[in-house]
Amino acid sequence: MADQLFFSRDTKVFIKRNNFFYEIPVLDGYAYSQAHNISEVTLNEAADSAGTSRRARQVFNDSFAPTEWSFSTYIRPFAASTGGSKGTLGRTNSEVTDVTMHAVEEALWDAFVDSTNNGGGTISDVTDMDVDFTKSNKTIIGTFDLYFVLDWKASGTTQKVYKIAEACINEASIDFDIDGIAQINWSGMGGQLTDEVSAAPYNAAYDSASDLVYEGVLGTNNYIRNKLTTLALTGLNSNPSLDSYNVVLTGGNITLSNNITYLTPETIGSVNQPLGHVTGTRTVGGNFTAYLDDEALSTAELFTDIAETLTTITTEFNAVFSIGGSASPKVEIALAKCHLEIPTFSIEDVISVDVNFHGLPSAIEGTDEATIKYFGVAVV
Repeated sequence: MADQLFFSRDTKVFIKRNNFFYEIPVLDGYAYSQAHNISEVTLNEAADSAGTSRRARQVFNDSFAPTEWSFSTYIRPFAASTGGSKGTLGRTNSEVTDVTMHAVEEALWDAFVDSTNNGGGTISDVTDMDVDFTKSNKTIIGTFDLYFVLDWKASGTTQKVYKIAEACINEASIDFDIDGIAQINWSGMGGQLTDEVSAAPYNAAYDSASDLVYEGVLGTNNYIRNKLTTLALTGLNSNPSLDSYNVVLTGGNITLSNNITYLTPETIGSVNQPLGHVTGTRTVGGNFTAYLDDEALSTAELFTDIAETLTTITTEFNAVFSIGGSASPKVEIALAKCHLEIPTFSIEDVISVDVNFHGLPSAIEGTDEATIKYFGVAVV
């Protein structure tokens, strides 16, 4: 019989970035794993005089594949407490002079768009928190150490801590489950997966650690209900045949991807370890669903205008998703140049349309595919 079992619901997740540890409350279903890249050597020879032929094989470990990880978090904006010592991105007491907007998952967005590891990927003021993509045209993005602490409430050697070194975020996917709570599905890669035994990733006890940031984590009012989400869809002047449309969502998704490739050396005679990552094309896209509605400037007219436009090369819209509606807490994701594909029909009890879209920059060298703004509330 096993002396001790570990349960996923007793897990805490932390990341280390810019010399601070950040608690990342995750949902059930997180995953992490690492594998070997192997070579197989076989023989293919004729039989000898006795009819015998060697048929065995040999297997060699060439290298470690990059660690792959994934988890989901709720979208949780909050207004930081004035003078709070547990501010997001390691703010000190002297730096907190106003009630500025932040997010529990802010450190993840910071790593997604900024390679400098100094918290410059987000910009906060008393109005909102912006995810700043202006620094994202880089060959590498931000890295961090990712910790999974199993049986985190226990003390001493009963805890188990797994660490992914030099982790990076490949994709952030936001789903609009109308009956659910707004959340982001994060996935990425990293270097070596190691067993840190029972060494806690931060210094001191959980509630008094000087290098642990968890402001907003314990709040109960900074969750966002998806059913309040709205979409404002406005045709741009460059496409005079396209108008402003009234689209009431029944579901959808926005996915942002760095399209990362992880590099590993191929030196023979040793088991190579992952070296690091390089970024690919940054993509922003997704889809939304809505009922087929024949009211003026609704989904039926949207289909007609897109499907019957023969001279428009890019069907450009300004699309603003207000996740959570008009009141805080909420998140606004604006796609200033959003290319819509022809809506497809979904034949169910109530006929609906499914529209794929692509967020494009204003120029090929641009970084303005998406503008993400968090609006928080004082947590209770």
